[in-house]
Amino acid sequence: MNRTIKSPDSDTITNGVRIHAAARYAPEQSDPDNCSYVYSYRITMTNEGDATVRLLRRHWIILDAFGEREEVEGDGVVGEHPVLEPGETYSYVSRCPLSTSWGTMEGSYAFFRGDDSEPIEVEIGRFFLVPSSA
Repeated sequence: MNRTIKSPDSDTITNGVRIHAAARYAPEQSDPDNCSYVYSYRITMTNEGDATVRLLRRHWIILDAFGEREEVEGDGVVGEHPVLEPGETYSYVSRCPLSTSWGTMEGSYAFFRGDDSEPIEVEIGRFFLVPSSA
């Protein structure tokens, strides 16, 4: 029997910026007996366009296993506003607490591109917060 296993990660390109997102369960920070589950996630952004981009804001949509939705918006990421020249990559790690054992995250970043006065939106494709089967 052949089985196709889908990746819980996401890899999306919007407006010339690639966003790869991957999460892992953090059992050392979690307390399942008290409905507290923590996931760390790594975001890697790569400028695949022709102009320099600078990250301005983030917008996250987090869904738990019951479909409860939380939205998080803020300035920059982990206290930074990375600037990416064409071909450059920037990565950061953050965390997401949940009250259920699994959930999803997705959202968008706003970037300035080159000398444009209007920001562009870059999609963060849905990725899954699930315990590893390994």
